[in-house]
Amino acid sequence: MKLHEYQAKQVFADAGIPTPASQLASDVDGVVAAAEEIGYPVAIKAQVQVGGRGKAGGIKLVDDEDEAREAADEILGMDLKGYHVDSVLVEGAVDFTDELYVGITMDRGEGKPVAMVSTKGGVNIEEVAEEDPDAIAKEHIDPSFGMHPYQARKAVYDAGVDKSVARDVSSVLTTLYQLWDDRDGADAEINPLMVTADDEVIAADAVMNIDEDALFRQPELAEMEAEAASTGDELEQKADEYGFDYVRLEGNTGIIGNGAGLVMTTLDLVDYYGGEPANFLDVGGGAKADRIANALDMVFSDDNVDSVVFNIFGGITRGDEVAKGINEALEQFDEIPKPVVVRLAGTNWEEGMEILNEDLVTVEQTLEDAVQRAVEYAGEVNE
Repeated sequence: MKLHEYQAKQVFADAGIPTPASQLASDVDGVVAAAEEIGYPVAIKAQVQVGGRGKAGGIKLVDDEDEAREAADEILGMDLKGYHVDSVLVEGAVDFTDELYVGITMDRGEGKPVAMVSTKGGVNIEEVAEEDPDAIAKEHIDPSFGMHPYQARKAVYDAGVDKSVARDVSSVLTTLYQLWDDRDGADAEINPLMVTADDEVIAADAVMNIDEDALFRQPELAEMEAEAASTGDELEQKADEYGFDYVRLEGNTGIIGNGAGLVMTTLDLVDYYGGEPANFLDVGGGAKADRIANALDMVFSDDNVDSVVFNIFGGITRGDEVAKGINEALEQFDEIPKPVVVRLAGTNWEEGMEILNEDLVTVEQTLEDAVQRAVEYAGEVNE
């Protein structure tokens, strides 16, 4: 479960992490009213769960009412990397001199949570990790004892944070870990954690993802999930309705598979063969015909998708059931909205191949051939 920025900031502020004054708004007049109450200048920030909002035009800094109205009119209702913007966060602008990054996640290789600090805040931290990994200081934490004070200080020192704010950054990092632990977090990060000319630190952004299986222990966050679902992206609502593990990406080759490992393999192959994955969609084991039809409905609903590759390896899931679901879904259309490539293997795959209507789909015998064909179809759309 992913909290929206405004929700994560509420959680952070309640725990004592400094955040700018802010209000949520869903129309232009609401934006102006919030900005006047907070005081100009303010930032107007699209509330969608996607990176790179600023570069895509989803964050604007304004100095007066005219600029606020213009920015709100541009952002509200816009399509931001495939997400429809229904609300914005109006937030007091921060006059900063430096931008830092702090975060907590699980290092599955080490089997421990890890605290991370970097002086390269305000940019994509994944790019920093790839291009300059030494710029991120890391400190692994024994969950039996929690984060010791010296570990927070060491991470901040190793990152090269200026000593004038080192103590405050250590405090924020410690609080962030405590939140991550207490709230059954998957990820928690602040990027950027801004440093002002007065040597104050302020969380100018907030990310917090929660383990959905633990929501029964987090009633407050469960309420936030319901609120986000009622106002969130249409595809996210549809994924919740269908009970899918669905992650929207930025490419145009749609992917459907059964099992997280199989879907990840398909994503990697799409990238290997020169395509860009549009999504991660795991239909799970034992998927029946109606579930397969729902999966196709999900992917067809994504305007970014130009082709679809179906990768099913039968165990509990039977190839003939998958084939029936694909046929049933596609027979509803007078014209197939996007080309579909299917690869079946495992239980009853031969029966499934015989059932598939090849007037509606392209059938390939191997995963590699299926992925290459789907990437080829997606590329033809953009030629």
